[in-house]
Amino acid sequence: MMRACSWGPQFCEDGSTVFRLWAPAESTLKLNIDGRQVAMDRQDDGWFAVRLDSQPVGALYGFVLADGRRVPDPASRFQPLGVDGPSLLCGPDCFAWRQTDWCGRPWEEAVFYELHVGTFTRDGTYDAAIEHLPRLAEMGFTAIELMPIAQFPGRWGWGYDGVFHFAPHNAYGTPDDLRGFVDAAHKCGLMVFLDVVYNHFGPDGNFLPHYAPGFFHSENPTPWGSRIAFDEPAVRSYFIGNVLHWLQEYRFDGLRLDAVDQIVDVGTPHILQEISDTVHAAFTDRQVHLVVENPGNGGDLLVADETGHRLFAADWNDEFHHALHVAVTGEAEGHYAPYKERPWRQVKQALAEGYLNKGKTTIGFVLPHPTSLPPTAFVHFLQNHDQVGNRALGDRLHASLEPKVHRLLTEILFLSPQIPLVFMGDEHLSDRPFRFFADYTGDLAADIHRNRFKEAENFGGYPAGAGPKDILDPNDWTTFTGSKLDWTNLDVPEREKWRLFMTRLIEIRRRSVVPLLANAQGYAATMISETDTELFIDWRLNGGLLQLRANASDEPCALGAGLGDLVYASGPDGERDVVPAWSTLLFVRPSVNLRDEARS
Repeated sequence: MMRACSWGPQFCEDGSTVFRLWAPAESTLKLNIDGRQVAMDRQDDGWFAVRLDSQPVGALYGFVLADGRRVPDPASRFQPLGVDGPSLLCGPDCFAWRQTDWCGRPWEEAVFYELHVGTFTRDGTYDAAIEHLPRLAEMGFTAIELMPIAQFPGRWGWGYDGVFHFAPHNAYGTPDDLRGFVDAAHKCGLMVFLDVVYNHFGPDGNFLPHYAPGFFHSENPTPWGSRIAFDEPAVRSYFIGNVLHWLQEYRFDGLRLDAVDQIVDVGTPHILQEISDTVHAAFTDRQVHLVVENPGNGGDLLVADETGHRLFAADWNDEFHHALHVAVTGEAEGHYAPYKERPWRQVKQALAEGYLNKGKTTIGFVLPHPTSLPPTAFVHFLQNHDQVGNRALGDRLHASLEPKVHRLLTEILFLSPQIPLVFMGDEHLSDRPFRFFADYTGDLAADIHRNRFKEAENFGGYPAGAGPKDILDPNDWTTFTGSKLDWTNLDVPEREKWRLFMTRLIEIRRRSVVPLLANAQGYAATMISETDTELFIDWRLNGGLLQLRANASDEPCALGAGLGDLVYASGPDGERDVVPAWSTLLFVRPSVNLRDEARS
């Protein structure tokens, strides 16, 4: 298994430690460690290095630039004092892993639970989160996805402005605390995925431009900052090393790469392909899965080659969410505007084909035909952190829907063959909002606050009686603390009933849907009804025909013929000729029955 990484301290077998930094703009560089300074040797291609005869684990260190400025290590493994403080020299991984036989789970078994460590519990730490893992596993969730934890500025934030990509955020606990969380999840049978941001660095605490301006391209910036220069070998090694770091040192089961449409690379191979190839070559003893968020709808990242290999397992399909959101809320402005015409029809199309709009290639391949992608190539959700937190009040979808409508949407989510994802708190109908929050000061804080008004307009506008004055300052401590989940009232009958309902759906999925998904190839989906609100779809899969019959209207509709075995019904089993209003039926026709029908 590959473990080499050019960035960050390297411990040698002879008991020495090598410190390295890529600083091509510097003429001289010193290592500052435990109050003493040691000159570093300039090597080829802008690298500096120095070897210490000892391994002073626990020492604070950094680098001194030619002008005397002190900077942390951009590949620091831990920043105990935040982004402006020195780096901590962490020793080799000596954590006492207990789940040493854990080998992961197949992709088709994934049922995701997305959580933000800082607001998942009152304490906002990895240790505190462990308590709730058994409950999630008992419900049937099989995968935890952590919002970004790479060290970001301030004490609280969403994490998408990280600047130390190798260092777990200091407010959540130590590196070993994070390992303990992953180990505890594995004990419960839960995979753990990490959301990583490789398209930009945050606006505060990034010192790379001072000594390595070539790390970024000055032209064509992303919406969030300078574009990263992946064509530079040192930069490529930083991110390839970071991928291996999280998967090896913390034993994550996969990564979700944020907004890959903003990752531009003119090198060969494309950095996204190199990440995928590196991971698949490095991990042959356990299952590791890579997921993307790709607003560009680049199916070239998802299509299988002649050997059946896919670069990435799946893409977050925002289009399914957007169409569904318009259909049930009527909100059709901002990001939702393209979905206001026949939204239920678009929901059906997303279930049947995946992407709704023609995409663009991400790494230069020809775009595949939509039906060549399996349904498991898409992660679907009723909402995620973006679609809750960017709303004016951070309110959750279920708070504004009739229970029968929310129930139908949840049935569709879990009983369709796409990979389902639930945002934290939605499994118990949390009444806590989840707002955007950050810990900045000065002009940057003011800019972030002003941006909230634009985002609110993009994500549904303002509820009746509310306006810009009701958007809380993201930098206020109470905006963060008010977004924390409340775990003290789970025994409320309504919430307990919902938890049991969701548990049943996940069990139906495990028993009747997942067995059809192994090695799924193309969609081979058929929309059965021309009526928009009749979500009647057949998926021809390896193990048989999966038949969803969901009725998103106030009137019953005819069920039709040619159905397999009934495996789920919203209400009591009744007549097999209608689908009641706002209800769902699911049928499975085993492949043996399909073969018999074909022969006849």
